[in-house]
Amino acid sequence: MRNYCALLVLLALPLAAEKKTIVPPEFAGGTANFSPGILVDGTLYVSGQIGQDLKTKQVPADFETEVKTLLSNIGIVLKAAGMTYKDVVSVQVYLTDMDLFPRMNAVYTTFFPDPRPSRTTVGVTKLAAAAAHIEITVTARK
Repeated sequence: MRNYCALLVLLALPLAAEKKTIVPPEFAGGTANFSPGILVDGTLYVSGQIGQDLKTKQVPADFETEVKTLLSNIGIVLKAAGMTYKDVVSVQVYLTDMDLFPRMNAVYTTFFPDPRPSRTTVGVTKLAAAAAHIEITVTARK
């Protein structure tokens, strides 16, 4: 009976989720305030990314290039976690100007194959990086 009670106690305890920080070499040194990605039980949570070049730290002046750079940065985090754009299940887009939506969408659709992930797009006044016009975060699951 004592062993049975001990087993019930163990089964009642929540299982500790394995949590792994994903920091691709390309991001090293530039992410002291956040982790580019966190992998928990097969689900990857990618921090909000902007279209900043990882080497120069500059945001391109051309909006389409900014979006391509941003999505490429997300791809680097996905790859480091052993995933691809096909594994993305949810996307959150933050735009400083909703008039940029069609231009963002034209680039976005070249990165995400059908069936595309669920997506929310929100207009915001500004982003933490003053030069950025867009920020995207994704959740992916293998």
